Amino acid sequence: MSEKDSTTKSLVPHFTIAVALIAILATYFLWPNDDVDMPPMEAPTPLIVPDPVPEPEPELIEEVIEPEEEVIPEPEPLPEPEPVDISDSGVKTELLNLTDYDTLAKLLVNNDLLQRFVIMTNNLANENLAANHQVLIPPEQPFRTFVQADKEWIDPASYKRYTSYVDVLESLDTASLHQLYAQYKPAINKIFAEISGPRDDFGEKLTDAIDLLLDTPEVPVPVEVYTDSVMYKFKDKNLESLAAPQKQLLRTGPENMRRIKAKLREIKQILEAQ
Repeated sequence: MSEKDSTTKSLVPHFTIAVALIAILATYFLWPNDDVDMPPMEAPTPLIVPDPVPEPEPELIEEVIEPEEEVIPEPEPLPEPEPVDISDSGVKTELLNLTDYDTLAKLLVNNDLLQRFVIMTNNLANENLAANHQVLIPPEQPFRTFVQADKEWIDPASYKRYTSYVDVLESLDTASLHQLYAQYKPAINKIFAEISGPRDDFGEKLTDAIDLLLDTPEVPVPVEVYTDSVMYKFKDKNLESLAAPQKQLLRTGPENMRRIKAKLREIKQILEAQ
């Protein structure tokens, strides 16, 4: 309804009353004077104007305004992580970024680094060594002994062959090394699944390998050895009965072994804290 129509309807009762008043006044003034001889006239029937019937108020229709549905914007998709480069060059580059480039570059093998690491770790945990699965090249200097009092002993010069290896190991930041391990862990687990049982876990194998090396006993020098063919063996039967990885660690010498164990404890601690 417009504002004009609403105003017109509200004035209707007042307009009706005004018309009735005008009719009564007109009858009175147009009535002749009593001085005129005229037949008597009946009094006019008063005009009865019925009370105006109020029109019904317009029915108010309440408009129901439905709340607007809140539109939640969809989150933007996260960028796809860059694939990890598991190639030998990629792995080698990551390792070389953690320490002195030239020294480590000379010690690392150039092929199948991840596979070698997985197999070597599994072998260590199983108390074995496999020369064709090492991640580091062997020392160029030969193993040396000396003879004294008709006995053969390990020459301290043989221990120095491993000093550069231990220097590189110590230079590796343990936290960065662990971060690199976590980066390659999916690829490592995939490789490990191909050579292990369904219930085996590489993390447990890695811990077992570390524990095995940490359990290597420390012995006084010089250490007596003998050879029955082309292989040197420990004269002490207790040492010779050790696992192959432990005997290899003994051949690095007491000082190098102490430094290696210290680094292994750091790595084990951060592995257990994850």
